[in-house]
Amino acid sequence: MSAGADSGEAPSYLACILELVGRSVAQLVRPPSHSRRAEAARRLARHSLLITAIFGVLIILLMYVLDAREIGLMPPRQTPSLWPVRILTDFGKDAYVLWALAGLLILVSFLSPLLHGKSRSRWLSFGLRVQFLFFAVLTPVLVGTVVKWIVGRGRPFVGGEANPFNFEPFVGTEAYASFPSSHAITAFALAFAVTALWPRARAAMIAYALLIAGSRLVLLAHHPSDVVAGALMGVLGAMSVRYWFAARRLGFTIQRNGHIVPPRKVFGRRKRVAHKPTAP
Repeated sequence: MSAGADSGEAPSYLACILELVGRSVAQLVRPPSHSRRAEAARRLARHSLLITAIFGVLIILLMYVLDAREIGLMPPRQTPSLWPVRILTDFGKDAYVLWALAGLLILVSFLSPLLHGKSRSRWLSFGLRVQFLFFAVLTPVLVGTVVKWIVGRGRPFVGGEANPFNFEPFVGTEAYASFPSSHAITAFALAFAVTALWPRARAAMIAYALLIAGSRLVLLAHHPSDVVAGALMGVLGAMSVRYWFAARRLGFTIQRNGHIVPPRKVFGRRKRVAHKPTAP
């Protein structure tokens, strides 16, 4: 990566970044190539249908049984003692999470041209995992935004009373953007994605997702069914992105039964080491 005598390092450095970005995009949009992708697709379809059926029934039950009652159990809005909950809930805000992951991707892109050999390969391997986390959160968040607009469910107390069946489809206002909860989508998508890469983090990430979901109820920002719907959408979205990466041999391995498993080591060697490092 050394520059010539008549040229500065900036063009060469910029060219390395552009090449890295281009290779990364090409990897993401290339046709799937894993020989076991069909088994993984069938497994994903079975699990998605099962989870959707279970959570769908739960969402309907919550709408009729708990949504209105739960509002009366929570402390009044703007209660001063709720300031820790207001701080906690921001850790599940989609914009904050996505910008943090995007910042890591930018950092990987800027630093990787300065590294060489194993250090660069390991850094790019980490970047690939961050890329997976980013899209695992972004995908269900975008879908959830569309669903919010279509459904148009009023937030608790919008309209002057605790009415869980207050719907104004296609309104597109914040007051009628209760279903599903974006914070729950973000938290559960991130929890699933992190666990998919680092299974030992499962307990911590489940606790994180539950705390974020609970904070939305305490702050009277959502009904319980909104949070459950957000959890469902977040998990399904992250599962789909995991399959997308695995089918293209990016960061995951597909076993014979279609089970998608994470790489053995985050910064370690894979079973096969490519001659060129994988782009993040």
